[in-house]
Amino acid sequence: MIDNEQHVLVVFPHPDDEAFGVSGTITSYIKQGTPVTYACLTLGEMGRNLGMPPFATRESLPSIRKKELKKAAEVMGIEDLRMMGLRDKTLEFEDDADMKQLVADLVDELKPSLVISFYPGYAVHPDHEATARAVVEALGEIEPDIRPTLHAVAFANNTEEDLGKPDVIHDIRHVQEDKLNAMRAHISQTARMLEMLEEGIERDDPEALKWVHYENFYTYKWGDES
Repeated sequence: MIDNEQHVLVVFPHPDDEAFGVSGTITSYIKQGTPVTYACLTLGEMGRNLGMPPFATRESLPSIRKKELKKAAEVMGIEDLRMMGLRDKTLEFEDDADMKQLVADLVDELKPSLVISFYPGYAVHPDHEATARAVVEALGEIEPDIRPTLHAVAFANNTEEDLGKPDVIHDIRHVQEDKLNAMRAHISQTARMLEMLEEGIERDDPEALKWVHYENFYTYKWGDES
């Protein structure tokens, strides 16, 4: 059981970002009756992988990834999936004010008590970082007493050195298969990872089991909070 929320807004740039990092958490919230909105900023149309063996082309990949995203949302139980229409691998070049407004509009509409996204500076990919900046800038303009909590995913090599251990750890063992199914939905991108993960689970490999047993977050600390 994880803490109940009024509404959870998940903001990531690519289809499959949610599957790898937070699909167990999303599924847990939904199974508890918490509404979840997933705003996926792009269709991941510039993804490196075309399937294993390849079944997509550069031309067909956007439509394939759109279908995969819808399937993953269905697996997790998400009824409110927003495809925001930005272009993969270009978010760092978007106007920061426009990106911030995109997030602010979602927050104004949905009034979430919790937002889940990446942690700025520790999200590795330029699209991840641009998304994290937009989320932090949008939420940072909200009065502290009504500001949603931000649970941020961080996975840069220096994350624990700089931020310490994650302060939010969700036990997702009860939805392990749901997480795997969310990853399977994105099969054009996840085939090799799934193969390695499933082999590791069969061997009771601790590193593999961590992926499907726990999801970790950092609660973002705001400068205007005591």
